[in-house]
Amino acid sequence: MSDPTTEFQFAPPASADILIVEDEPKLAELLQKYLALAGYSARHVARGDAALDAVRAQRPDLILLDIMLPGMDGWEICRQLRTFSDVPVLMLTARAEEEDRLRGLELGADDYIGKTPFSPREIVARVKSMLRRNALVQQRTAQAPARSLLHIDDVRHQASVRGEALNLTPLELRLLKTFASAPGQVFSREQLLNHLHDDDRSVTDRAVDTHIKNLRRKLEPCFPGHNAIQAVYGVGYCFELPSS
Repeated sequence: MSDPTTEFQFAPPASADILIVEDEPKLAELLQKYLALAGYSARHVARGDAALDAVRAQRPDLILLDIMLPGMDGWEICRQLRTFSDVPVLMLTARAEEEDRLRGLELGADDYIGKTPFSPREIVARVKSMLRRNALVQQRTAQAPARSLLHIDDVRHQASVRGEALNLTPLELRLLKTFASAPGQVFSREQLLNHLHDDDRSVTDRAVDTHIKNLRRKLEPCFPGHNAIQAVYGVGYCFELPSS
């Protein structure tokens, strides 16, 4: 692997705190160097069973999470993390099978990237994209008409219905913001993917369907007898809140 100090230079964006959960010390050290060049503060834990305590001690802006870890694997970390935090999670995985990627999304990961071949430059670019996407969606939502029934708090990165908080992942929150910005509008899967990810990649429609399924499940208790997210056959999905 080449020295990042001679290969990778660009103007640093606003500082962010990145937590790296990775048991390979050389790989973690390399990621820290690349993230530092990007203007980010990066800290590292090598064991899965130390990851949740690190998040509780100091909430990061994003987590780079390996799957195969000593103490606790990435799947279980992600599952437990989503019981108390909505911090964005980028999974680092050597497992490229679609079912494994979808499992990560279903457990609350926001994105995934393969470790084979390992490209720290691509990982940093993905981190920048995820953080930028969060900021863009917050800006768009702030300009959209407010809905009294549904409230989205951009400062706390939370959504609530009639004052009851929804336990949403960052991607689910961005998806809900997209729908809420244009109630009744039919969004194609491609449009939704473009709102969730602003970089070029190969992502299947099933990924969108998985996030919508999870979001529907969380909205269902708030609107008994009303399906807030409806599938439009052959087109995509639309969102409409009940009148009261």
